[in-house]
Amino acid sequence: MNTLLVVENPSRWPIAIPGVAVIAARNYLASAEGVAPAGTRVFNLCRSYRYQTLGYYVSLLATARGHRVLPSVSTLQDLRSTAMVRVVSEQLDALIQRSLEPLRAETFELSVYFGRNLAKRHDRLARALFNAMPAPLLRASFRREATEPARWRLESIRPIPVAEVPDSHRDFVVEQARAFLGRGERRRAEKAYRYDLAILVDPSEVEPPSNERALRAFERAAAAVELRTDRIGFDDIGRIAEYDALFVRATTAVSHPTWRIARRAAAEGLVVIDDPESIVRASSKIFLAEAFARAGVPAPRSIVLSKRDDLERAAETVGLPCVVKEPDSSFSRGVHKARDRAELEKLVRTSLERSELVLLQTYTPSAFDWRVGVLEGRPLYAARYHMSPGHWQVVRTLQSGTRRSGRVDCIDLNDVPAAVQDAAVRAAAVIGDGLYGVDLKELADGSVVVIEVNDNPSIDAGYEDRLLKGDLYLRIMQSFRRRLDRLRRPHEGP
Repeated sequence: MNTLLVVENPSRWPIAIPGVAVIAARNYLASAEGVAPAGTRVFNLCRSYRYQTLGYYVSLLATARGHRVLPSVSTLQDLRSTAMVRVVSEQLDALIQRSLEPLRAETFELSVYFGRNLAKRHDRLARALFNAMPAPLLRASFRREATEPARWRLESIRPIPVAEVPDSHRDFVVEQARAFLGRGERRRAEKAYRYDLAILVDPSEVEPPSNERALRAFERAAAAVELRTDRIGFDDIGRIAEYDALFVRATTAVSHPTWRIARRAAAEGLVVIDDPESIVRASSKIFLAEAFARAGVPAPRSIVLSKRDDLERAAETVGLPCVVKEPDSSFSRGVHKARDRAELEKLVRTSLERSELVLLQTYTPSAFDWRVGVLEGRPLYAARYHMSPGHWQVVRTLQSGTRRSGRVDCIDLNDVPAAVQDAAVRAAAVIGDGLYGVDLKELADGSVVVIEVNDNPSIDAGYEDRLLKGDLYLRIMQSFRRRLDRLRRPHEGP
């Protein structure tokens, strides 16, 4: 992937960076067919990004040409939005107070150069601001409020032209530009790859969706289909436009860094698994119950209960014992079995203290749950997840916090009942066309009910890959490659 630096006057840009071409904004805009292939990284350093200026049109046409541009048009819109500035100020409040607390002035301006600041003390705040508003050169203005104790508030954040960089800062800007812009070229120096894939991981996660051996297997499979991989973390959201695709291998949730990064990546035009819409849909047990009913997907009898609804009628509908699920429950957390009316009342009351709605479902006992992995609407792998010993769920959480799981048996798809596979595919279609893990129960009469769809299914080496081995990872990476080829082909011609 090539890298272009777009400025209004290339003769005034003093930085020579290997692998980075400097081009005048008017020349970039003048080429009707584009000046570089789709996937090219474009860093827009025009003097102004206001609507209908050169800078605005550079970012707009870069997007139309399939280029990875910084700042993107969506970032330009955010920079003009006072509401978005307030949101950023609230989200970063603790970091702002910690970083600016020693200052005694009433106002303060923080320069952010490619995500960095000259002062070590403000470096974390600079990175956070860059992640929120990814643009090469930014200036954030803060004001101390007349409160007790005094608190700092972000008043504005705006892009700044190179000409406004103080002379005393220029050496630092040159250093950060070389480090930031040259990173992509250095990492591709050893081998030519077709696309760049970011794999989002959370090193602090105790039970991640993929273990280390699985992550290495994904990386090997990606290389086999010409995808260069980087593992990134939550602090790398500002770099997401450098990549062509994002593979989320950290546990997802709405209003969580995983969702925000997926949303940013999708807005930047990346191929994303898990895409943000899938995360929202699969994360909500309420959505799944309603969507399954509308699509005719077989599921346990369910009823959505609010504080005003008749618990007696609900209990009669689903029967006792029944399962009580909080809307965003996952990994067996927030999922409880009510054995009798008294226990049901207690569980519902506790759940409704945290949420306006709660889901009740008929209890469907079984020795194991089917898990069918579905990719692009087709079964990929299958497994039986047995119940945790002496428990009614696959995973049991003890009072100590220790979690115990039942054994996992991988099953050849040829040996999986057709009804199980069909229901899994239909359930996954409710969510999207990405990678999902569909949990089902097979009843005594041979019928099947879908329990839930997981947008971020576990794929651990030694478990889900026991039968397919490396082919499991390869098929997922081939899906990325197909999607990327389809996305780029309109810009590249036949």
